[in-house]
Amino acid sequence: MMKKMKQTLALVLFLLVATPMVFAQANQDCGIKYNLFKGDFKAKKYDAAFDNWMWCMDNCPSLSINIYKYGAKIAKYKLAHASEADKKAAADLVMRVYNQRIKYYPTKNLARVDNDIATFKAEHGASESEVYEWLEKAFKIDPTALSAKNMYRYFDIVLSKNKDTNPQLVFDTYDEVAEGVDNKFAVYSKKIDAINAKDSTKLSSKDIRHKKLYQQILTNLSLVEGGLDAKLASISTCENLIPLNKKYFEEKKNDKVWLKRAVSRMYTKECTADPFYDTLVEQYVKTDPSPQASVFYAGILMEKGQSTKAMDYFKQAIAQETDPYKKAQGLLRVAQILGKKGRKSEARSYAYKALKFQPSMGKAYLVIASLYASSANSCGTDVVSKRMVYVAALNKARKAKSVDPSVSSLANRFIRAYSKNIPTKKDLFVAGVKPGSIHRIGCWINETVRVPNY
Repeated sequence: MMKKMKQTLALVLFLLVATPMVFAQANQDCGIKYNLFKGDFKAKKYDAAFDNWMWCMDNCPSLSINIYKYGAKIAKYKLAHASEADKKAAADLVMRVYNQRIKYYPTKNLARVDNDIATFKAEHGASESEVYEWLEKAFKIDPTALSAKNMYRYFDIVLSKNKDTNPQLVFDTYDEVAEGVDNKFAVYSKKIDAINAKDSTKLSSKDIRHKKLYQQILTNLSLVEGGLDAKLASISTCENLIPLNKKYFEEKKNDKVWLKRAVSRMYTKECTADPFYDTLVEQYVKTDPSPQASVFYAGILMEKGQSTKAMDYFKQAIAQETDPYKKAQGLLRVAQILGKKGRKSEARSYAYKALKFQPSMGKAYLVIASLYASSANSCGTDVVSKRMVYVAALNKARKAKSVDPSVSSLANRFIRAYSKNIPTKKDLFVAGVKPGSIHRIGCWINETVRVPNY
């Protein structure tokens, strides 16, 4: 009996000593294998990295999130180069990477992972319902985590399923997606403005690379924005919006998010002439006396001829806003409202104020361009002087495109339209104006431009 107890004690002591050594060896192996595969991955030697990476997947799943960040690329590389017979196994491996990452790192960018899974599923023939399932997971966590393409894809599915049976859900989803797009715009616009604020002669290759990437992201977001509006156009008419908003008004009149969205939709679709728009805005500013609500309310006061009070609300709204991007957006909206009221000089002033807070805001330059173009007849006395106003407008449209490639599509339409109206070679010859000379535009524009040099 005593002998057996001694043997048991010896075994326990051995395990107490040996177990830490085993774990230490395992941890050491994990570190070695991890560094080996990481080195090969950084060198883009994905085939060489594969075995050590898989060893880490199997034996050290919680060692580092890079096992999954890098692993997704390795698995997709193997899938791209797999034979037809191995395609399914390779696709399953990609999904294993995603699922294992969610298991061991459930709080690290989960929405983005769900977005990536949706993209992968869509690219490899999954059903619409399966893709939607992953998109919805991502969207509910963080709408901004969706890629530009997936934002459009998500809304498109919601629209096709609900446009006839639940238009309110369609509008709510549109607003949430649009807000996600706008939030992304803010993030990347600020990044671009930070790079633009640097000395252009001293930009690093990293700055140049990042600026190009950010501009492409903004361009993609602009395409999504246009695509969403086009998709919604058939049901977002005043004839549909007004009765729908009236239907939910009593139920939602203390819901500031609903009020903001209802007001924004009616403003965007130019349903502001209907008396119910005033009702919505007044309730909005009462429920949520925010800078955004104040701008809309000032617009109503302007329509009612209470210009002084309206301008007070405009100034108050802008002063209240602390975020530079939102302040720029508010100033731009004021410029648009003033422009519609024919107060062109003030509208231009607010557009330039917006550019001080967001220098890459191409839309502000386009507002100024349209103000100039609308003044051609009143700011010129003959053919050439009238057409030179279009030169000023053309310059602003080109400026919009240069500072903000995301508005290129819209800016190009402005450019094409204005280019058709600038002075021709014959106009200049008849008027005795020298090509390439300086021309002063008077009127409220009061700006110097160069005569086209044919």
